[in-house]
Amino acid sequence: MLITFTTDAYADITLFGDIALTMLKMMGHSATVPGAILAEDVPAALSRLTAAIEAEKGSPPAEDRDADEPVVSMANRALPLIELLSAAAKAKSNVMWK
Repeated sequence: MLITFTTDAYADITLFGDIALTMLKMMGHSATVPGAILAEDVPAALSRLTAAIEAEKGSPPAEDRDADEPVVSMANRALPLIELLSAAAKAKSNVMWK
């Protein structure tokens, strides 16, 4: 499953479902798809996501299931969504996902 985040202030971002649901939970939202964050709630969601990512940086990386593939950190995976949320907060725009 893929989840696409959209806002009028930034290009659409598509993430794998499990990663997107984890990030939604980090932002303090349920794992309900589709969903939305109102413009006035975007800065708080961004703050919670960045705080959760910072807290996770100190923990050891997840065990690599496939030794041939490099491990991609949650911080790297979250960067496009953080940029989308930052643009939405600056433009006071809603964020939706489906």
